[in-house]
Amino acid sequence: MINASSVSVLADGLSAAWPAFPRARFVAAALDGIDALELKSRVSHVAAALHEALPLPYPQAAGFVRECASRVALDMWSGWPATDHTALHGVDHLDAAMETLAVLTPHSTGEFAVRPFLERYRDDAIKIMYGWAESPDEHLRRLASEGSRPRLPWAPRVSWLMTPGPTLPLLDRLRDDPSEYVRRSVANHVNDLAKDHPEVALELLARWRSDGGSHVERVLRHAVRGLLRAGHPGALALVGASPGSGAVELLELAAGAVAVGDKLGFTVTVRADVAGPLVLKYAIRRPGSRRVFHLGQREAAEAGAAFTLRKTHSFRPVTTRDEPPGPRELDVIVNGRVAATAVFALVEGGSP
Repeated sequence: MINASSVSVLADGLSAAWPAFPRARFVAAALDGIDALELKSRVSHVAAALHEALPLPYPQAAGFVRECASRVALDMWSGWPATDHTALHGVDHLDAAMETLAVLTPHSTGEFAVRPFLERYRDDAIKIMYGWAESPDEHLRRLASEGSRPRLPWAPRVSWLMTPGPTLPLLDRLRDDPSEYVRRSVANHVNDLAKDHPEVALELLARWRSDGGSHVERVLRHAVRGLLRAGHPGALALVGASPGSGAVELLELAAGAVAVGDKLGFTVTVRADVAGPLVLKYAIRRPGSRRVFHLGQREAAEAGAAFTLRKTHSFRPVTTRDEPPGPRELDVIVNGRVAATAVFALVEGGSP
């Protein structure tokens, strides 16, 4: 998606903003060798070409970049190199750079580009983001939450964001935002927080529930998903589940072996010990690896209620995970406790 078409859109916008912009030179430099590059390398490559084509003091160059956004229909792919340019070359100019990210983010999110400013200008940068949380634009409100996430994927870590506290005013402001786009970011932010500070996250979510709101329960359930996957008793209690309760009456695998590239089907019947939620997960284990997945959630109206679930798990190869053939174990986890285990083998062959 970072290609001749996206580069052309960015070039058109900059040419409209600054008639002296060397469009042909920029396009040629941006596309030179781009086919051999992966995604983020393409972004950096186009951003470097943009810098060469805008040989101006950063505040002046930033003005043309902002004007560009009003002249053409930027999207994620055409706008991403412009946010990357902002992060690289605007770092000595906090106000101009943050203003530029605020203009670009409705078209192409600035969540990655804002990180160098949070690293360098801690207090001043977060104050600007507090202002973004009050914006009428949902994209800018989301940037306030997403850009300050402790463990934002694909982004460099900012050490002080790993400490709970500085971003809580943002989350408090946005927890019941009218936009689901913003609320999901808030939930992901709390999920990040919970990985390092689970008790802080649970206390925050309990306070939000006490304070009320139209969307608090959905935000809460999305925010505690990591803790539920880990079987954290406090998270289970927060969603009303009795930690460790429930039993598996039946665990049946469709086969004793599955080929790499194929799927394993299994059937589970669970029984409730008490009334309330049954939070169901399953884990696939091999030596040195244990991965937990969502199986389902059921609400038991009374003790003894039983539920049958059927699931298939794919062993399709992916670039981010190695699945060598060998013995495997499948655990069914009920309210945080392993309640049943079945063994099978992953073997060579299967569909590509």
